[in-house]
Amino acid sequence: MTENEIGKIVVDCAVHLHMELGPGLLESVYEVLFAHMLREHGLNVERQVPIPIEFKGIRFDEGFRADIIVENKVILELKSVENINKVHKKQVLTYLKLTGHKLGYVLNFGQELMKDGISRVLNGDVE
Repeated sequence: MTENEIGKIVVDCAVHLHMELGPGLLESVYEVLFAHMLREHGLNVERQVPIPIEFKGIRFDEGFRADIIVENKVILELKSVENINKVHKKQVLTYLKLTGHKLGYVLNFGQELMKDGISRVLNGDVE
């Protein structure tokens, strides 16, 4: 499955979950339910994945934790805030660069409409 095929499922599930529950819940609630929905679509989903970072010979085994990684290809950062800031998109781009993944999303379940809370982040070309 390509990154773009995974991305379509991710966006469809995010919109559906938001329509069902609405905004305002904790990020952790959306994360658990969203991961479950993605698994129901037959996708391999990992939550709170520690990602190591190496810098000048120093290794940090948990440089950051990705909220969700789908099919070991797409990184998802979930938020439940009034608005996404530029820093959230930059954060996902950094995650993509460190892991070598090419596609990520910031999904803000705090928006009134989910379509306004979806930001696609690219690190190079995706299939």
